[in-house]
This record gives sequence, structure tokens and C-alpha cells, in this order.
Amino acid sequence: METPASATSETPIANALGERVDDDGALTRLHPGFKTALRIQAALTSIPFVIAALVIEGVLRDNGNDILPFGVIIGAVTFLALVFIIRLPSRRYVARGYQVSDDRLRVVRGILWRSDTVVPFGRVQHIDVDQGPIERFLGIASLTVHTAGSHNASVHLPGLGLELANDMREEIRAHIKRESL
Repeated sequence: METPASATSETPIANALGERVDDDGALTRLHPGFKTALRIQAALTSIPFVIAALVIEGVLRDNGNDILPFGVIIGAVTFLALVFIIRLPSRRYVARGYQVSDDRLRVVRGILWRSDTVVPFGRVQHIDVDQGPIERFLGIASLTVHTAGSHNASVHLPGLGLELANDMREEIRAHIKRESL
């Protein structure tokens, strides 16, 4: 399985597991298949809006309303759907990243509202690796780390290669076992 490329070539993270990293250092990029998954989800979300625009165009033509030329509504909705499908997933992909050190996981996400979450392994209660049908087809998975406490009690890291997600889960589990001894 291919491991995701780093954000920069001089990143301090050679291996996503077990190395000491600086919180201000470069983030590890998610699996490239995550961008494809985001695009598929955006396309599926856009379909009802395009269909609604077609229905509205048809109703306006049937009622003899010539307020707008034919195709204005469907053209605008199609343009917005294409932006939603092509541009937004690219921006969301670039805005996400993570770092794994020997004692914590750092997850950064967000385009408008940035979120930088650090989870010390000592607070981890359990770890899930999930795959939906799109992720399974693309060979990616999501890692969810559940922690003690109520505020931000779980941290979700989508877009990891399946093998990497399983390796990260096992590395975190091993760290928890070492701490409990």
C-alpha cells in the first residue's frame, strides 16, 4: 500500500509512526484517494440540486413564464455544482494533515475555521478504523481516536491508506499498553 506524501520534501517526518516531531513542523498529507472520495461525495450531493434546477426550468417553461431565458437557472446551478465538485475537495484536501509522534497525534483541518487538535496517547480510550463503500473502493480508511472527557471526546482522521490506518491503530494501542504497565 502506498504511503501518503509529506507536505514538503524537507519534512521532519520520514515515517508517520513513532518519530518525535515538532508541533510547528510540516504535516503529513492524507492519501491522494481522499481527494477522489471528496469529489465523489460532492457529486452525489450536487445531483439533487441539478435535478431541482431542471424541474424549476421545466415548470417555468410550462407556465409560459419568460422572465429568464431558458437555461439560466440550470446553467448557474451546474456551474456552482462544478465548483463544488472540482475546487472545494482540492482545498479541503490541502487544508488537512496530521503528525504522529511517540506520545501524541496531531490533526489539523479546516478551510475557514482551522482546527488544530493534539491528542496525547495517554488519554486514548479506544480507536476505530472505519471504511464506507467509497473508501473501501479507493483503499482508504478513517481513524477515529476516542478520548476520556466530554469536550472533543473523539478525533476523526479521514483519508488514510487502509494499511497505514491499521498500523497507526496498532502503534497507539501498543503505546497505551506500555503506559499501563
